[in-house]
Amino acid sequence: MPKMKTHSGAKKRFSLTGTGKVKFKRAKMRHILTKKNAKLRRNLRKSSTLKPQDARHVLSLLGKR
Repeated sequence: MPKMKTHSGAKKRFSLTGTGKVKFKRAKMRHILTKKNAKLRRNLRKSSTLKPQDARHVLSLLGKR
């Protein structure tokens, strides 16, 4: 049987932490930033971790499960 291929879009968008959680970058920081307030822009700069329900699907796309 051939090996399972990693989903190319998922490997560009998600990474794993040391404990195995799925880390991602927030959206809405590419353009039209002038109408977004400083607090929102500051919070969008931070990366976050996925909830376990969604992480299960992403891990299968990454070939980790």
